[in-house]
Amino acid sequence: MLLYEYGLSDIMAPEPVIEMRKLTKYYGRSRGIIDVDLIVERGEVFGFLGPNGAGKSTTIRTILDYIRPTSGFARVNGMDPQKEGAKVRRSVGYLPSDFETYHGMTARKYLRTLLSMMEYRGRDRIEELAERFQLDLDRKIKEFSRGNRQKVGLVSAFMHYPLLVILDEPTTGLDPLMQQEFYNLVHEEKEAGRTVFLSSHILAEVEAICDRVGIIKEGRLIVVEAMRSFKEKTGKIMQVRFDREVDPSLFSSIRGVAHVEVPEPAELTITVSGNIDAVIKELARHTVLELDYEDMSLESLFLKYYEKELPNRRKADAAGGAAA
Repeated sequence: MLLYEYGLSDIMAPEPVIEMRKLTKYYGRSRGIIDVDLIVERGEVFGFLGPNGAGKSTTIRTILDYIRPTSGFARVNGMDPQKEGAKVRRSVGYLPSDFETYHGMTARKYLRTLLSMMEYRGRDRIEELAERFQLDLDRKIKEFSRGNRQKVGLVSAFMHYPLLVILDEPTTGLDPLMQQEFYNLVHEEKEAGRTVFLSSHILAEVEAICDRVGIIKEGRLIVVEAMRSFKEKTGKIMQVRFDREVDPSLFSSIRGVAHVEVPEPAELTITVSGNIDAVIKELARHTVLELDYEDMSLESLFLKYYEKELPNRRKADAAGGAAA
């Protein structure tokens, strides 16, 4: 089925748009991904989170049949990538993390060539998207900055109205204004019933646009949950320096404070989930010399919630390998 043959019934189909079962990929003895089970429903924006090297790109490349799994299987838009790889790739819009183009072409020529190669004969959105992202279609790509080349990649992913768009680190190189325009576009795609699978290592980006998130670390999918419950587990990190030592229990006992560390005498690092009012009121009872306040990083979130789970899994893997 070619892209222009899709209709409303395809958008509303109950079958998951992405399904992975025990999907595993090893590169020789090196780990890629291990036993990834995941369902992505039609019409949702799914955030795929993880630090660099966690397995995000390997997962994407496997479900698009750019690489073959060691074991397990996947289905994309109801198709088996290993049997119908070309059809799968024509049925999605894809922006890889290492997006490259033919630098000698103009943006317009490059995008039109892509449409021809995928045998797409329907209405396209090249002009509309180029205007939104302030992209000059008639300049040669070799003259573009990193951000403008990324815009070419974004236009190529959305230009043919795909039912599924897979984006690997999509906002790399974009300025804040263009990032917001991208967020607006993703919201519009969701409203139109399309599906976006977004891989990122930027927590704030995923929080801004996703319905659900999955976190992958060291090749394993360690959590999948709704964005609302995920946000409740994220928080702010307050780094405070006082004029004297302060008992950390004064803060750790406050509701909403997830963790308190003492990096140096008279210093506290306070991780707060939820309302910070009670923390501010307690701080006001002391002499504060310095105060820094920032969003929790993705890596901090991993350490906070999964530092006990991952060593246990490593032990299980080692035991399983010894038994084998």
